[in-house]
Amino acid sequence: MKSFQELDVWKKGHALTLAIYRMTKEFPKDERFGLVSQLRRSAASIGANIAEGFGRRSTKDFIRYLEIAVGSLEETRNYLLLSRDLGYCDERQFESLRPQLDEVGRMLGGLSRSLRAKLLPQPS
Repeated sequence: MKSFQELDVWKKGHALTLAIYRMTKEFPKDERFGLVSQLRRSAASIGANIAEGFGRRSTKDFIRYLEIAVGSLEETRNYLLLSRDLGYCDERQFESLRPQLDEVGRMLGGLSRSLRAKLLPQPS
């Protein structure tokens, strides 16, 4: 694999980020430097950490960055819950993003497990 852009998990994370950017365009203007900024930053951080870990060229480092991406994913989930509870997005919008959040989480976990298995000593 030549580029992080070939990773399905990066593609799904990027699509999630784009959806969040579109959704937050409708948030109140006074949240531009508050919740909008935090939500966009945490979502963008998912793909950024996948990309950075891929670029490290060390399996151990890549796994570490995938763990950071999981943290960013959960941070994004928290900000989405807050957005819903504040009435900045409705239940339908929130529920439309939940499957994407869950899928990216599963994919990050699967990739991390796969990479960890490569680090284990192989029986001779």
